[in-house]
Amino acid sequence: MASLLFCGPKLAACGLVLSIWGVIMLAMLGIFFTTHSAVLIEDVPFKEEDMHNQETPLQPIYKLYNQVGYNCFIAAAIYVAIGLLSFCQVRLNKRKEYLVH
Repeated sequence: MASLLFCGPKLAACGLVLSIWGVIMLAMLGIFFTTHSAVLIEDVPFKEEDMHNQETPLQPIYKLYNQVGYNCFIAAAIYVAIGLLSFCQVRLNKRKEYLVH
């Protein structure tokens, strides 16, 4: 029978810890971007013409803020998937310790 175990116990634990940190960090960044935090304006990829729109001057900037926030949430979801994979690897490594060959 083929084994689904492809990470050692230390690598699986490291992946789990990094995934938890990544989910927390990216979820917070996503929240701050979607609430249009002024501190993060340097991380919004806007152009000069986005600021000189006469009809709605801030709408293009807010749209970019929301897009970056959604990207952070997508990256957090990817970290959740990697965290689940690492958790499964930790469990398989624990189970392997108790098996008799």
